[in-house]
Amino acid sequence: MASPGLRLLLLGYLGVLSYPEVSGISILTDNENVKAEEFKEAILSCKHKSSKGMSLRIEWKKIQPQGVSFVYYNGEFTGDLRGRAEMLNPGIRIRNVTRRDSGTYRCEISDKSEGHPRLQEAVITLTVLVAPTTPVCDVPSSAMTGTVVQLSCKETEGSPPSEYQWYKNGVALLEKTGTGSARTPNITYTMNKKSGTLLFNTVTKNDTGEYFCEASNGIGLSQRCSVKRMQVDDLNVSGIIAAVVFVALVMALCGLGVFYAQKKGYFAKESSSQKKTNYQSTSEKDFKHTKSFVI
Repeated sequence: MASPGLRLLLLGYLGVLSYPEVSGISILTDNENVKAEEFKEAILSCKHKSSKGMSLRIEWKKIQPQGVSFVYYNGEFTGDLRGRAEMLNPGIRIRNVTRRDSGTYRCEISDKSEGHPRLQEAVITLTVLVAPTTPVCDVPSSAMTGTVVQLSCKETEGSPPSEYQWYKNGVALLEKTGTGSARTPNITYTMNKKSGTLLFNTVTKNDTGEYFCEASNGIGLSQRCSVKRMQVDDLNVSGIIAAVVFVALVMALCGLGVFYAQKKGYFAKESSSQKKTNYQSTSEKDFKHTKSFVI
């Protein structure tokens, strides 16, 4: 058993770890990384100890890429937190947090009784967790067997980022775990839960069905897109050949028609008539010009 002196020494050492005191002020926080769901409350803990006779100034600031701004200054909250936050000696409680409240906050406590105030601070990061919104799904309505087909699913509001699960005919698709896996036999697709893609390298008629995707990130309820049907059909080779033959016949008939018209002289007659008209028009102009000259 440790002696009383040793116990006091250990307690003093632990006290220094918990409340590192500098210039008569010590400060700590219960949680340096606070996470709160959107539209609920968040508590930013800031505790302190100070020597007697000190006149303390408490300030809160938010550290942003564009600079540092006051959150609590001169005894009142400022900016977006005005009316939504309250002091907790000297921590703060923020009600109805939004994603705009995410960021790094700094609790500063100083002794304002001297000309050169002694300052202590604690830094706290607030992450506002946001439930996913309805994802946008891209599912082709039709596809040909043997082709590459990709389905996509994405939503951008969730924090942390959402993961995605695809369903076919109301049944969750298995995630491929490896080639020849007994857990996922005969799987012709690759599902990426991070990116939300469902890729068929060689789509088959068996892949015909109704598809939808579900986005979730552990916050709130998962969200899903509307059901869309993908129809996979075999390539109709005979139909393509028939279409090509039909087009070739039409072109051949058009060519024969032109040849027949040329043989009968329709185009030549039209040209002769046009030349005759042009000749008459020119003769009339010359006659008028001569008549005018004679007068």
